[in-house]
Amino acid sequence: MAKKLYVGNLSYNTSDSDLQRMFGAFGTVQSAQVVSDRDTGRSKGFGFVEMGNDQEAQAAINGLNGKEVDGRALTVNEARPREERGGGGRGGRSGGGKRW
Repeated sequence: MAKKLYVGNLSYNTSDSDLQRMFGAFGTVQSAQVVSDRDTGRSKGFGFVEMGNDQEAQAAINGLNGKEVDGRALTVNEARPREERGGGGRGGRSGGGKRW
C-alpha cells in the first residue's frame, strides 16, 4: 500500500521532478507534487510524495528528514489527513468578532 509523505521547508526553486529524483533513491515514487499558490503559481515551500510502501516511506523519512537541500533543512514525515477548516480560526468565515 502506498504511503503519503509531507515534505516541508522546500526551496522555492524545487520542482516536482526534483522531489521525484530525491525520493527515488529510497524506492518507488508513485507521485511527487510541490504545492503552488493558486493565484501566483509560486511554490508554497512544501509538497507531498507518495512512496510505494511503508518500508520505502520510512527509508525516505530516515534519509531525508533534516537533510539540507538548497540551503534549507527538509522536514519529511508521514502526511496526516487535512484537518477540517471550521469557523473561528484564521481566515474562517465565521463572521468573527464579538457575539452580541
